[in-house]
Amino acid sequence: MSETPPNIRPPTDEEIRTIAEDHHITLTEEELADFAAIIEGMLEAHERIDALPDPKPEVQYHTRDPGYKPGPEEDPLNAVVTRCEVQGADDGPLAGYDVGLKDSVSVAGVEMTLGSKLFEGYVPSIDATIVTRLLDAGGTVTAKLNMEDMALSGSGELSATGPVLNPRDDDYIAGGSSSGSAAAVASGAVDVAIGGDQGGSIRIPAAWSGIVGHKPTHGLVPYTGVAGLGRSFDHVGPMCASVADCARVLEVIAGADGLDPRQGATVPTDEYTDALGTDADDVTVGVLKEGFGHEQSEAGVDETVREALATFEAAGAEVREVSVPMHLDGLPIWNAIGLEEIAATVEAECVGHYAGGFYDTQFADAFGRARRAQADDYLATMKLTLVAGQYLADQYRGHYHAKGQNLSRQLAAAYDEALADVDVLAMPTTPQTAHEHDPELSRVEAIDRALNMLPNTAPFDNTGHPAISVPAGIDDGLPVGTMFVGEAFDDETVLGVADAFAGCVESGIQ
Repeated sequence: MSETPPNIRPPTDEEIRTIAEDHHITLTEEELADFAAIIEGMLEAHERIDALPDPKPEVQYHTRDPGYKPGPEEDPLNAVVTRCEVQGADDGPLAGYDVGLKDSVSVAGVEMTLGSKLFEGYVPSIDATIVTRLLDAGGTVTAKLNMEDMALSGSGELSATGPVLNPRDDDYIAGGSSSGSAAAVASGAVDVAIGGDQGGSIRIPAAWSGIVGHKPTHGLVPYTGVAGLGRSFDHVGPMCASVADCARVLEVIAGADGLDPRQGATVPTDEYTDALGTDADDVTVGVLKEGFGHEQSEAGVDETVREALATFEAAGAEVREVSVPMHLDGLPIWNAIGLEEIAATVEAECVGHYAGGFYDTQFADAFGRARRAQADDYLATMKLTLVAGQYLADQYRGHYHAKGQNLSRQLAAAYDEALADVDVLAMPTTPQTAHEHDPELSRVEAIDRALNMLPNTAPFDNTGHPAISVPAGIDDGLPVGTMFVGEAFDDETVLGVADAFAGCVESGIQ
């Protein structure tokens, strides 16, 4: 009898039987005995796997201060998880920039919490691809930024360390899930930041906090080294005080890295800063009829966006209404895909299965240990998503996820048809302004407030179109964002239109 590898024990007979039953298999006693012996032999090959070094991206920059947690006097908005310093190249397009990163982005030697109790004390040993690129460009990473617990909220009040307050009015919250990224940029705590976006998590806090947030085309920016929720809708991108800085950061971080299965072998990129200075006379905007008047919509938000677009039109842009009726099905499609895919991602230790590219085994081990020991500490939205997603997958055999993916292609085609006659689509980023901070919410109220701002943002995570939120004005003292959406991999046009729009709105042309 061969020896069992030292790090792997063979399954017991009861474990084999239970696993088989999970796959709807009833084993005979003879099958059970045979499989137990065969599996023990099979596991010997894993001894060699344990002996081989795990290939990981090499850390390029070694001048690092792992930092500290700032107190409320230094961080009154609760935007920062860790104040750190990781120095990059001596020069480059981001030289002199302090860069903040959503705390789902790996930085070697600096704690990464995902805004959750489950990952306190977890320290990655790799830099995410985008971190290496930001450092190559001369940036200095100075902060890991707060976020909604495991990124499953759009409100900004559900981090394990408490709400991130709105930088424009601290009686309100910043929006999420990239809450700290928005608040840190708006307050000047960092010059530029990185956020993640699965249902609107770059654009929502950008709109609510009065900054610019760009969700790039799906796959344009490598997600390697960033904790995700679902490969088909994970995005990472820049959050900045200006469109110009978003273009500058995107130019640095875009392009294939050969490690992210969300990307193709080649990824088309542009010189995004070339789009800056676009003239309003050269822009055609399709105002999406179905982007207004949602059940959750505040009249002041719709009015502010329409007035800003009228200002843009007065400056020379051609502005016309377009209709994509299927847009109203975008959020149900997101739910069909997202619920089951998030449940599957969590089950796969947040790194996924069965695709090429880099797998962060250190993070998978930490995630797996944390969820087995502390799942009761999950945010209510995560508990709800896991239960509902697993139920749908099991009871309906993955039908709704599969149909949702099919429908998302149809939705993408509908947007593309509308975009054939205009440069961009325009609509309010969110149907309402920031929620007022309320520490007395019930669980049901907190879940509703975490998800009730998604009808315009979430559809474009599934279709992958580039989308940017730009400040459109103020309603009742709070920022409002206009969202522009363009064709896949035409982020240059989206940034150009956004830059022209921002200039017109800021100058108040009538």
